Amino acid sequence: MNNVRKFFHAVHLWLSIPVGLVISVICLSGAALVFEKEITELFYRDLYYVDRVGEKALPMDRLANGVAESLPDSVKVTGITAFSDPRKTWQVSLSQPRRAAIYIDPYTGEIKGRYERPAFFTTMFKLHRWLLDSRPAGDAVFLGKQIVGITTALFVVILLSGLVVWIPRRRKALKNRLTIHVRKGGRRAWYDLHVAGGFYAAAFLLVMALTGLTWSFPWYRSAFYTLFGARTEQSASHGDREKTNSSASGETHRTDGRKRERETIDPFRHWQRVYDSLAEANPGYRQITVAPGSANVSFDHLGNQRASDRYSFHPGNGEITGEKLYKDQDTTGTIRGWIYSVHVGSWGGLFTRILSFLASLIGGLLPLTGYYLWIKKLSRKRS
Repeated sequence: MNNVRKFFHAVHLWLSIPVGLVISVICLSGAALVFEKEITELFYRDLYYVDRVGEKALPMDRLANGVAESLPDSVKVTGITAFSDPRKTWQVSLSQPRRAAIYIDPYTGEIKGRYERPAFFTTMFKLHRWLLDSRPAGDAVFLGKQIVGITTALFVVILLSGLVVWIPRRRKALKNRLTIHVRKGGRRAWYDLHVAGGFYAAAFLLVMALTGLTWSFPWYRSAFYTLFGARTEQSASHGDREKTNSSASGETHRTDGRKRERETIDPFRHWQRVYDSLAEANPGYRQITVAPGSANVSFDHLGNQRASDRYSFHPGNGEITGEKLYKDQDTTGTIRGWIYSVHVGSWGGLFTRILSFLASLIGGLLPLTGYYLWIKKLSRKRS
């Protein structure tokens, strides 16, 4: 048993030394991203919340046209997201640049401002995913992404070997392995934080590492999806939706010339009808997004926080022509949202997000406490 413990201790130590600082960067930057939405809305409240809640929101076509008139000809309105919270502004998505959006007061039509991800969170995201590296052109190696992926894989081995080393030899020692003492000196506090803190955070860190690897290696992603009975390639249902939308679009093109002219002049005029019908049919919705020929209804529930019901509608009259409900989706249609929700800790609501934040924070401190204890041990041996 002692030989087994020594082996895993050696694995734990000698894998941690070269990649420990990278693990700290990945975990601490991940912790900073957990509450990005709440922090951003707190510091940019005028962008995300209306000045005064009105009796009724303006029609979507009026809001969309108001934004469209303020845009250059090269930029188009591609969708509007309405929130169930009456205090929140609505998001108008734009064709370019990528993920561009404008927020408007739905009661007055006032443009509140353009969405820009705060520089701090942009930096934290790039640190977390790529160590601030930039995506290379062509088939060149994305070095930052590869380093993060390899480090995360090694982190899994480090955590598992650490759990083996953590197992106390005697039952009496279990209490000490689970307690962080803060009044027995600095070295003991650092030791307990590494041993007990690592144990408490290990489950969350393992889950976050195993799900995070799906963004680093295509082969791992394929194996991960296969394990849960899903496919990584585009599902047939997605193709069917595109065919449905194409069919609906074809019917529109076959309308008379006068109707085509009206649609060209006002492509948003049936969006309000779509929104009203979906809001009435889904009273518990969190947000509804209406785009040309399609709409999404998102709702709050434990589990997959990206779950949504998808609809297609006839652009010529706003009639709903098809639906793809979340409850009817196969594993392939839900696994991506589940991976994301589990990775960021949102699957259980605010409580699991707090736990994920604390686990990431501890994960970032584990290498630092480990370095401290290792250096102290070397110092004692030399003296």
